[in-house]
Order: sequence, then structure tokens, then C-alpha cells
Amino acid sequence: MSETPAWSEPFLGPDRSHLLRLPPLGPIGRAAAFGDGEGRGQVVAVVDSGIEAGHPAVGGRVREAVIVDLEGGRPSVRDAAGEGDLVGHGTACAGIIHAIAPAAALLSVRVLGPDNRGRGPALAAGIEWAIGAGATVVNLSLSSHSDALYATFHELVDEAYFANVVLVCAANNVPGPSYPSLFAAVLSVAAHDVPDPAVWFHNPSPPVEFAAHGLDVDVAWRGGSRIVATGNSFAAPHIAGYAARIRAAHPDARPFEVKAILAAAADNAIAAAPG
Repeated sequence: MSETPAWSEPFLGPDRSHLLRLPPLGPIGRAAAFGDGEGRGQVVAVVDSGIEAGHPAVGGRVREAVIVDLEGGRPSVRDAAGEGDLVGHGTACAGIIHAIAPAAALLSVRVLGPDNRGRGPALAAGIEWAIGAGATVVNLSLSSHSDALYATFHELVDEAYFANVVLVCAANNVPGPSYPSLFAAVLSVAAHDVPDPAVWFHNPSPPVEFAAHGLDVDVAWRGGSRIVATGNSFAAPHIAGYAARIRAAHPDARPFEVKAILAAAADNAIAAAPG
């Protein structure tokens, strides 16, 4: 078993008993949460290292691809013009989302370079572009440590929320402030230790609210390949995929309602005792 990422401790096997809870309106079954939808009608933006559009794991679902460049410190967005994934990280996230919500369209928003690193202004511009491009769910398996950009990311999270866009963000693998995962309107995600992509937990004691499959995950990678990887990065797209399925089944659900449904359908939601 790979080393457990930081922020995952609340979701590990021996410690999960404190997560058991009866949701205020009771648990919600997966059939009610998802209906028969597979993300149809939803658009999921992957803000990352790009997506290899021809990879079998993404099913030809990439609708549009852009790159955010920094020119003199100022971000600009351009068409990807056939350029794919510089690393494999974004393709991994897209493959997970497609496996869970195969009917959803994908947007590739490349903000990371070949070293899988990027700058805060590029990330912010990528999120803003995704909101304007019609994304209904945005997967962010990356974060910024820049306190100077705190206000910028806070404004973007509010913009997404009021535009009816669900933001799903991986918690930083190293403890410490990271944005936008720590904002309350974001669905923040860490990894649990259950080797099952259909299992997720809700944490009633944030900042990290959800946990999904993120340890030793079989993921798509660049060049049509696959690898086994570990990290909160690979937990977040599981929740993004399920959020897309919920939005497909419940088109009028707002971001806070999607979060509530995910919490009530989580594996730690328990039913009330009879009587």
C-alpha cells in the first residue's frame, strides 16, 4: 500500500467511526441520487496539465481544449490547437471522470507545465474561463499556496457558486493553506484507504469534506498508457464524476444541493433507528 496522503487521516479505516451520522433529512440511496443518468448534458472542466483527447479512457468526450499562458505575468487563454497533455495528470483525472459519468462532455484547461507545476494567476484564469465556457462541474486536482491570491480565488469561488457551477478541489497533499480547496462553497476532497471507486465519505468536521478512492488508483496516463498512482488529485475526480451524475439526474440542483446529496448518499450516512 502506498503512503497515505496528508489530510486523509480522518477517513482511514480505524478512525472512520466518528464519521457515522444521520443526515438531517435521512440518507439518500444512490438510485435516487443518480437516477439513470450518466452525466448526460453535463460539462466537466478539467483544469490541469491538459487532456490527451485520443486516449481510450476519455472516450472521445473532449469538447474543447485551451491553454492558459502567462505573458509578462498576465494570463491569456488560447486554443490548444491539437496540443494534449504535457504530463499525464490531467488525462488521469479526465479518465476517472469519464469512467463515472461517461455521457458528460469534457473541457481541457491546461494551466500546468511539463514539470506538472503552474502559477496561481494561470490557475485563476483557467477557472474563470471554465465558468464562462459553460462548465457545470470543474475539477481542480491542484491548488495555490499564494496568500496574495486569497481574495482572487475567493471571488472566483463566489462567481462559480452564483453561476451555478460546482467546484471540486483536491486538498493539498501537504498540510497547510491552499486555495481554493479551503473555501466553504468548494467540494474539498482527500483520499480514503478503501480500494473501491464507488465508496465515498462525508466529513462533518471540515475543512476537507469528502473522501474518495485515491490510493493505488489505476489511472490513464499520457501516450495511451496507464499507471497506478496515489494522491488526493485522483480522489477529487471521483467526486466530480458523481457530482455530474447528480446534476444530470437533478437538473435544478444548485451547488449546495449537490453537496447535500453527496453527503446524504455517502457511505457513512446511516438510517434512523426504527421506532
